[in-house]
Amino acid sequence: MAERRAAVLGHPIAHSLSPVLHRAAYAALGLEGWRYDAVDVTEDALPAFVGALDATWAGLSLTMPLKQAVLPLLDHVEPQAELLGVVNTVLVQGGGVRPVLTGANTDVHGIVAALAEAGVAATPDAPARRLTAVVLGAGATGSSALAALGSIGCTRPLVLARAMARAGSAIRAAHRMGLDATFRVLDADRLAASVAAADVVVSTLPPRAADELAAMLTAAPGVLLDCAYDPRPTALVRAWRDAGGAAVTGERMLLHQAAEQVRLMTGRPAPLAAMAAALDEALATPSPRH
Repeated sequence: MAERRAAVLGHPIAHSLSPVLHRAAYAALGLEGWRYDAVDVTEDALPAFVGALDATWAGLSLTMPLKQAVLPLLDHVEPQAELLGVVNTVLVQGGGVRPVLTGANTDVHGIVAALAEAGVAATPDAPARRLTAVVLGAGATGSSALAALGSIGCTRPLVLARAMARAGSAIRAAHRMGLDATFRVLDADRLAASVAAADVVVSTLPPRAADELAAMLTAAPGVLLDCAYDPRPTALVRAWRDAGGAAVTGERMLLHQAAEQVRLMTGRPAPLAAMAAALDEALATPSPRH
């Protein structure tokens, strides 16, 4: 089988678990000619890296700070990713001198699938009731969380941003998706009251940034998805469960978004069980993960 390459790009990138997931998928699928690497790429270096891609490449996974910087470098962007202004997946297609680059977003799929594990979902037969939702953080993952929540019936989410000056992209994404989202600055008083009243809470805050909320949590009537997974479980997940709520850990989102990337890049259904086993083993090994 001819060699096919894929990689996760970001800065920093040494902590990434994407190689664990994708390599496990390739092994389970019998794709012996495929390789997947982690490559440290800054925003400034991204145009040159993307410009050098050739037909041996199948795709790229992107993490911060590249999910928005890649947009002007692409030939096509899938509708949902274009609405969000957030691309975490690049598909390299065509065998010509210069391949065609298509941007996609699998973070939305990952969030929807992770929430579904806790019973938060909508289907054609049983649409979700009008759910109340809170999103913590208004960065690129926050925008993806808004799209995921909108797809399951949370059309009026509250977004608590650490800095409103950096929430512009999420505000524009919510408007383009037709969501009646409210944006507020994240503060301790608003945080506790809003979380206690929500059916669904999605924290897109960086690792340990939600520890303050965890310390003040006394009631957790809804479902939490904490997109962070360092430490495992996070302080927020532990406090949420201690308060009686259902919590989904961040590695489940990571797993499902990577599985969708595997499907898009290889054209085959992702071997979810094999990927989950490899992820659990990696997370059980003492190592700094973020």
